Amino acid sequence: MRRALVTGGSSPLGHAICERFAGDGLHVIVHANTSLARADEVVAGIRAAGGSAEAFGCDLTDIAGTEIALAPVLAAGVPHVIVHNAGTHDDVPLAGMSEQQWRQVLAVSLDGFFAITRPLLLPMMATRSGRIIAISSVSALMGNRGQVNYAAAKAGLIGAVKSLAREVASRGITVNTVAPGVIASPAVSAVMDAKQIAQIVPMKRAGRPEEVADLVAFLASDQAGYITGQTISINGGMA
Repeated sequence: MRRALVTGGSSPLGHAICERFAGDGLHVIVHANTSLARADEVVAGIRAAGGSAEAFGCDLTDIAGTEIALAPVLAAGVPHVIVHNAGTHDDVPLAGMSEQQWRQVLAVSLDGFFAITRPLLLPMMATRSGRIIAISSVSALMGNRGQVNYAAAKAGLIGAVKSLAREVASRGITVNTVAPGVIASPAVSAVMDAKQIAQIVPMKRAGRPEEVADLVAFLASDQAGYITGQTISINGGMA
């Protein structure tokens, strides 16, 4: 059975990606850090539906600790798919941004990509097959007021993916970025109502997590074997 590791797997988007992978017959490793109980709930739901999953906890900002935590994951089998979905935001205009607000946002998204991918890369290369997908954001493409840290982190993923894709293409591994726009979630609902969304999204609605999961699943499939080093934005026409 192919294995997929999804960081931030307990978030609304991560949950949808995990469920889609499980529905496609993959064993899903659902990562979380502070929300490990929610990851357990995702796993329970997948198993109840007849799928295969397990929870996996680590702090991606602790690079050495993440490598140690990955040892039993590798011992059970090299993941065929890595989806780096974990991220955080702490929105404030740059003039009022603290060093901690800058560093923490970059640490989860950008350092986290390094932390989760590097220990798995050589084992994946040895199998001469694999899919690596980083979840970026439309903010990386357009910019957004109050999100200098977030946009920088997500744009950094795009550059990292383009470079890594060139390093591993000959080993049968593809590396791509998905950049969602406004996607329905409790966090989005807390700061934006339907009218505000309609003003900034040409399609006049928020995207559904399942729509992003469908795109991620395609990039993880055999059908996408000749797509690598690309950034695909799913944003309802925003960019």
